This record gives sequence, C-alpha cells and structure tokens, in this order.
Amino acid sequence: MDLRGLRQHWAGRTALPAISAETMTGADRRAQALGIPGQRLMEHAGTAVAAAVKALAIDLERWGTGPIVILCGPGNNGGDGYVVARRLALAGASVVVAVVAADGRPTSPSSARNWDRVARDAGIVKVHAPVARDVAMFGLGIDKAAVVVDALLGTGVRGALRDPIREAVEVIGRARAAGVPIVAVDTPTAVDLSSGEPSDPAVIADLTVTFHRPKTGLLTRRGARYAGKILVAPIGIPAEADRG
Repeated sequence: MDLRGLRQHWAGRTALPAISAETMTGADRRAQALGIPGQRLMEHAGTAVAAAVKALAIDLERWGTGPIVILCGPGNNGGDGYVVARRLALAGASVVVAVVAADGRPTSPSSARNWDRVARDAGIVKVHAPVARDVAMFGLGIDKAAVVVDALLGTGVRGALRDPIREAVEVIGRARAAGVPIVAVDTPTAVDLSSGEPSDPAVIADLTVTFHRPKTGLLTRRGARYAGKILVAPIGIPAEADRG
C-alpha cells in the first residue's frame, strides 16, 4: 500500500478532533485499565509506522537502496521503534537500530521486552550509543540510509535536550540535509505535542505517524513545519478510553 492508500485507510482517524499530549496519556492509561495491554498498543503503533516507512520508501524509490536506520531512545517511543525495526526486517528491509540510551538499554518494561526481541534477531544490525561520541561516530554514514526513523522521545518531553539524545537529533538533522527522508514516531523529537513548540535542536520530519487521534501541537503552524506530512494511525484504544 502506498502513502495515499494509507492516508485513505486511516482517514477516519485524521478527521477526529485533535487532543493534547496530556489527554493522549490519559486515554492510553484508561485503555490499559480496560484490559488492553500496553505491549499490544506498542505493537500496533510500531506496525503502523513500519507500514508508513515502507510506503514512503517505495513512493520515493528508496526501498532497497540502503538500510533503514532507526534511532531509539530509552522510553516507550524507543519501544515503538524496536517494533518498527522488527516489522521492517520481516518485510525484507536491511535494518540498523541505534540504542541511544545512557545505560545502553531501554528504561520502560514494554520497551525492554521489544528490545529483547530485536536483540535476538541476527538480521538486524544493533549499535549501542550511550554517549554523544558514539552517536556522532554512528552518524558518519547515515547519509547512506534509505530512510531514517526518529524514535527518540515522544510525549511529555520538557526542557532542553541532553546528550546522547541531543547529538542524535543533530545526526538526524544531518541526514535530512543530505536528502534522507525522516519519519517521526508519534512526534518529531523535542516538538511539544500539545503546543507545537520545539526545543533547540528538534527533529524536522518529512512524515510523522501519530497515534489514535490528531495532536494539537502538530496542527499548529510551527508544529506542522516540524512534523511534515501527518498520518494518524489507530492502535486499538477504544472510544470509551477517551472519556476520562
């Protein structure tokens, strides 16, 4: 399916009223209270992003021209990225995952479980980048990527970025400057999903796949400039979880 097809497939989501990051966090928690595991929501989110990455790469005739590089932060956004990696590898892509986390491992339980699945996959190249110098070295060849996926930080980010995440954002910026398309998971890193205000630096994406409902920050004039094209993917949160 191409991007136009995905957009049409998810058109009902795009037409829903936009919500803030805080409202989305509440909906996610209520969905889990209703018995929907966070692991399942993460699997659906990562699968949706993988479909969008593949569609974008095919549309731009970049599928198979180089590796798909995924930069994953320590939290749940990184966990989504690990699902993206696994799904794209199953689809036949060459995949490189950079673990951008100070301790070299994810910090959230759901993310850690997905990392363990990626770690066991011999077909996925794994790079540990716990400090800025490692991230910078990793970024030296990133202009050879077919697509770069930003799975560094998601909702709830506040304040100035710190290394190694800050350096990873700079690396993504260099990839974009070299003509590599950038896909953001839920939000471009360091762009506030509620207000659309960016930190400095912040990721500028060509495509952002956000989840469940449109986010207010991505629809502001400034937020939209960082988000690029926006797709809203369903991830299995029921309508009753919106009513808190």
